[in-house]
Amino acid sequence: MSSVLERIVETTREDVKRRSKQTPASQLEALLGDRDDRPFSEALSRPGVSLIAEHKRRSPSAGAIREGGEITDIVRAYEAGGASALSILTEERHFGGSLDDLRAARAACGLPILRKDFVVDPYQVVESAAAGADAILLIVAALEPKWLKRLYDEARGVDLDVLVEVHDEEELECALEVVDADVIGINNRDLGDFTVDIQRTFELLSDVPAGKTVVAESGFHTREQIEELERVGIDAVLIGEALMRSEDLEAATRVLTGTDLDEPER
Repeated sequence: MSSVLERIVETTREDVKRRSKQTPASQLEALLGDRDDRPFSEALSRPGVSLIAEHKRRSPSAGAIREGGEITDIVRAYEAGGASALSILTEERHFGGSLDDLRAARAACGLPILRKDFVVDPYQVVESAAAGADAILLIVAALEPKWLKRLYDEARGVDLDVLVEVHDEEELECALEVVDADVIGINNRDLGDFTVDIQRTFELLSDVPAGKTVVAESGFHTREQIEELERVGIDAVLIGEALMRSEDLEAATRVLTGTDLDEPER
């Protein structure tokens, strides 16, 4: 595990311990019966490359990304622009997110939502479901195989889809052997120094078995790149920073999804 990732996981464990004392898991479990179903994985399997539009306030590598701006307005713009799903970053210390962001996004639009965080404890699984997530992220680099298996099974047990994120061949092999992941995210960002190499997606794709849903993450920001991803068979792309820095969020989303091309000329 990289040093940056180690630090984030360490603080995540501290925060989970605090939250679990404040709100026991049993209290969260009582809320699960009221969830409405928004299948995340199905939203990624439509023709073409589905866009997972991300809400991200800041990052360790980029610093502040978007000052101000209501999350409700942002996710509604994503939905109007043709995004297939949302990714809501909820990690607080390094990314400035919160579960309140997830709840607000859930109330504001009808898209399925991925909770983007560093999930390392079963408490976070039930917490995600109770807050309104439809899927969670599990990062292979942050988890021992036995914990990857346990958290994956716990998520499926409460009807959460799982995006299993990998960065290299060894992690991909683990994702396939340990949980036979249905939805695989290939992250082009090195979690050691946060540099990005988009060729990682193309290099790892050939090792993914047929029938899996593949999500390309990090480094993509143009329609031309998305068209290239479609040509090689990628199912979805997750884009955050490029969208969050846009002045007109809906227009930027339309460009990436190609829906701007469908509008008649005026």
